[in-house]
Amino acid sequence: MNKEVDYIIVGAGSAGCVLANRLTADGKHTVLLLEAGPADRYPWIHIPIGYAKTMFHERYNWGFRTEPELHLGGRSIYQPRGKVLGGSSSINGLMYIRGQQQDYDHWARLGNEKWGWDQCLPYFRKLEHNDLGAGATRGASGPLWASTVPGGGKLADAFIEAGACLGVPKVNDFNSGPQEGVGYYQLTTRKGFRCSTATAYLKPVRARKNLSVEVNAHVTKVVFDGSRAVGIDYSQGRSMHTVKARKEVLLCAGALQSPQLLQLSGIGCARHLNELGIPVIANLPGVGENLQDHFQVRLMYEVSEPITTNDALRSVAGRIGMGLQWLCSRKGPLAVGINVAGMFCRVMPESETPDVQFHFGTLSADHAAGKPHSFSGCTYSVCQLRPQSRGQVRLKSRDPMEHPAIKFNYLEAEYDQRVTVEAVKFARQMASAAPLRKLMKQEFKPGAQVQTDDDILAFCRENGTTIFHPSGTARMGDINDPQAVVDEKLNVLGVTGLRIVDCSVMPTLISGNTNVPTVMIAEKAADMILEDSC
Repeated sequence: MNKEVDYIIVGAGSAGCVLANRLTADGKHTVLLLEAGPADRYPWIHIPIGYAKTMFHERYNWGFRTEPELHLGGRSIYQPRGKVLGGSSSINGLMYIRGQQQDYDHWARLGNEKWGWDQCLPYFRKLEHNDLGAGATRGASGPLWASTVPGGGKLADAFIEAGACLGVPKVNDFNSGPQEGVGYYQLTTRKGFRCSTATAYLKPVRARKNLSVEVNAHVTKVVFDGSRAVGIDYSQGRSMHTVKARKEVLLCAGALQSPQLLQLSGIGCARHLNELGIPVIANLPGVGENLQDHFQVRLMYEVSEPITTNDALRSVAGRIGMGLQWLCSRKGPLAVGINVAGMFCRVMPESETPDVQFHFGTLSADHAAGKPHSFSGCTYSVCQLRPQSRGQVRLKSRDPMEHPAIKFNYLEAEYDQRVTVEAVKFARQMASAAPLRKLMKQEFKPGAQVQTDDDILAFCRENGTTIFHPSGTARMGDINDPQAVVDEKLNVLGVTGLRIVDCSVMPTLISGNTNVPTVMIAEKAADMILEDSC
C-alpha cells in the first residue's frame, strides 16, 4: 500500500464512502479510505429487515454503552454504531428523511451561512434517486435510492387514517414541502435490497486506481507536524502503520468516535487532555460536548386480528413464506424492514413545526431486535425531534481501543420531559381513534395502570431508549463561538489539514433521521474540499 496519498478518509460510513467516490472522480487525487470493521459481505446487511440481526452483532457493530444515565434511573443505554463498510448506513432502520427546512436555516442563523436550506437543497437533490421522480425539491439520478413503501397492509393503513382523524394531513412525501403529515415512509432500498453508502457510492468505484480501501484498520491517532495534520496511525491485525496525507486528513468516524480521535490526537479541552497526559495541539473545549440524540419511547398494542408481522414470524410456514416472497419477487416484509409508516406532528401548543416523530411497525418485541411477542402486536415509537438535553463524549484513558465515556443526559431538560409525555398521550389518542380502535385489543405497554403525567414520565424513564441519532460533538460555528470545533467549511479550528465530515458537525440535531442529512453533508463537503485543492 502507498504510504503517502493526497487524502486520508477515516471511516467508511455514511459520509466516508461519499467522499471516497467524489474525491477520486476526476482521477487527479489519490485517496485512502480506512474502515475499522470488515467488508459488508454478511447477507443480513443487504436484506432490509436484517437490521434486527445486525443491531447486536459484535462483528459489524461497535456496541457502545452509555455511562449510567442519571435521569433514566441510572440505566446504561445501548448505542449501536456500524463497524463495517457503509458504517451505520449498513445497519440502520433505512429511513429516508431530510429533516425540516427550518433546521438548516437555524444552522445558518448560528453563523453557518453556507448551510441554510437553499444551500443544502441542491445536495439533497444530487444524492438521491427518488422513485417519486425529479422535481424542484427531488432528484432522480443520484446514487442513493429513496423508495416509497408500497403499502403496509390493513394495520398501517388504519394508522394513517387515525392520524388524519386527529387533524394530521395525509402526505406521500415527508421530504418536499412542509414535513407535517402522516403516511408511508421512503426507505434507502433499491429493488428489495438495502441501499447503503457502501453499495451506492463505494462499490461502483472500488476499481479506481487512485482509490485504496483498507478494512479492519483501526485509526489510533492523527499525526501532526506542529499544528498541521500530516497523516494518521492505524492498527491492522498485529501491525501498526503510518500513512501521510499530502493534502488533508478527513475524519468521518461519527459523533462518538470523531471526538474520541480528536482527543487522542491532542485536540480538545486542554484540562481534560492534561489529566490524561496527552500533549495539547489545540485547546478546543467544545470537542465531545453538545452531544444530542433522539430519545424514543415505544408503545405496544395487542391487535385483534392476525394481520401483524408477529403472526407471520410465529410459524415455520410463515417464515418460509416471507423468505420465498423476498427471494422470488424482492417484496414483502423482508423488503421493507420493520417501520413502514410514520408521522410528524405537533404536540406542544407553542410549536410552529412538528416536534414529534412517529415510527409505526406491524411487529412488537421487548426490545428493538428481540423475539416477537406471541400475540398479534404492533408498535408506535415516538420521539421528540428537538431535544434540549445535552451530553458529552470524553476519553476514559489514552488507550485508543477503549470505548469513550458517553453520556447523553436524556430527559435532563424539563421541556424534553413535557414533550415526551405529550407524545405518549397523543399516541394513545391515535390508538383510540376510530380507524385503529376496532383493531386494538388492548394496550400492552405502558398499560392501563399508567395514567397520570407522572406515571407516563416514570414509564419513559424506565423504558425509553435511543433511536440511534447521536450528533453534534464537533459543532460547526464561527470563530466567536466558544464551543465551535469546525468552521463552516468543516476545517478543525486551530489546526490545518484536518476536517470533520459527519453528523458530529451538526450544531443542532435535525428534525428526523440522520443518515440522509449526513450523506448531504458529505456531498457538500466534497465540493468544498475539491475547491480548496485547486
